[in-house]
Amino acid sequence: MTTRNEPAAGGASYAGIAIRGRAGALLVAATVLASMVGFIDAYMINVAIPAIGRDLGTGVTGLQWVLTGYLVTVASMLLLAGALADHFGWRRLLMIGLGVMLIASLCCAAAPNTAALIAARVVQGAGGAMVVPSSLALLNGTLRPADRAKGIGIWAGLSTLGTTLGPYGGGWLIDHASWRYVFLLNVPLIAAALWVLRGVPEVSRPRRELSVDLLGALLTVVGLGGVIYALTAGPSDGWGSATVLVPGGVGVVCLAALVPVEQRQAAPMLRTALFRIRQFVAINAATVLFYGALSAASYLVVLQCQLQLGYSATEAGAALIPESAVFLLVSPFAGALVARVGVRWPMAVGILIVAGGFAWLSAASPGDSYLSAILPGALLWGLGIGLTVAPLTAGVLAAVDDADLGEASAINDAASRVGGVVLIALVPALLGVGGSDDLVEPLGHRYQTAMLVMAALSVVAAVITLGYVARGRPPATQLPATPRVHGCAVPVST
Repeated sequence: MTTRNEPAAGGASYAGIAIRGRAGALLVAATVLASMVGFIDAYMINVAIPAIGRDLGTGVTGLQWVLTGYLVTVASMLLLAGALADHFGWRRLLMIGLGVMLIASLCCAAAPNTAALIAARVVQGAGGAMVVPSSLALLNGTLRPADRAKGIGIWAGLSTLGTTLGPYGGGWLIDHASWRYVFLLNVPLIAAALWVLRGVPEVSRPRRELSVDLLGALLTVVGLGGVIYALTAGPSDGWGSATVLVPGGVGVVCLAALVPVEQRQAAPMLRTALFRIRQFVAINAATVLFYGALSAASYLVVLQCQLQLGYSATEAGAALIPESAVFLLVSPFAGALVARVGVRWPMAVGILIVAGGFAWLSAASPGDSYLSAILPGALLWGLGIGLTVAPLTAGVLAAVDDADLGEASAINDAASRVGGVVLIALVPALLGVGGSDDLVEPLGHRYQTAMLVMAALSVVAAVITLGYVARGRPPATQLPATPRVHGCAVPVST
């Protein structure tokens, strides 16, 4: 396995495998299945939240941790897992990550209480952190260079299809059986991925020297965990309570210490020199805001559909399918548009269109029909992200040298995940939940405000894009042949 045409063991040049053929088909199938597992675990849980709350008697804080426990772990371990994959091999780490997720999924389905469910979700996140960087790296590094763009295109399309239909299937299981079966949807996918991976060739390649930045990883985990805990507990415990201030303060200190600590590391997890590049910083800042807004808006819309509009879990899971369909139709044209006019305007316009979709969806209230309240906003949402994802990716890659493309991509992926977990953690505060363990009444009073906040954050992301992203076109070698699928770019809508 290799990310370039590097010499294989013994000095021979590794040319990669062709996508047409048994080995290529198995490779694509394995990476698509693995990616679907990670996407589903991250976001299908949205449709199950009301049912989990009713069955386990879980309050808002507990439900938030069911959501964010997975997301925090993936976001904080992503760069560390990438380093492990480069040393031990993408295929090997992918199989280990899938095994961890299989065990964790079974534990989630059997969880007797909220604490056990949250613990299993954290373990799921550790497995997800190993699966996410390994699956696409395995695909890209094992295929021959001429087939990589085609392989990524097939991977993106099939992964998107799975994450579009998955919430509908999960909602159906909740309505007709139990929320526990949602966690079992991944079991056949994981089993199939592990079986198919047996037929994927193991390619010898020079391995990166193992230099794991344990201190950087620890600061990231504790920092993100402390901040997210404080944001989650604040509405119920009071923002001035010790249970909020202490973990929040520790988290902020750890995150603040991360930059100087990484600057002193011989082999840092996060190379801070990249953050001296204005366009790189600007696009990552826009990514945090925009993808955070996408994640929180998706959660809010699903809750509103079920708790205020009277949708079943199946109907709520299907509500945003038109968004994904529009995304699939528009995204192939976005790369060509970037090649013509550059990154700046397509990205900014796309983000603003999504903001318009959020504003439309903010008005959805009991008694409104799907055609008037949800569908127009969903279509705007799909059009906007279809225009945004390709230029955003191209802009990040164009901002750095070729030698830094892999790390730049990983940092941008991590930025999207951090934005998602932080904004989802802020949802109870935006709804004004307070000490209440019920989301129904807060949604009735503050849903529109919370959605308009997501629209405003998107507008800020567009302003950052217009102010700091270069006007020119990126080099042709850095234009994505197909839009890169972020950790939450595609599944975030479902």
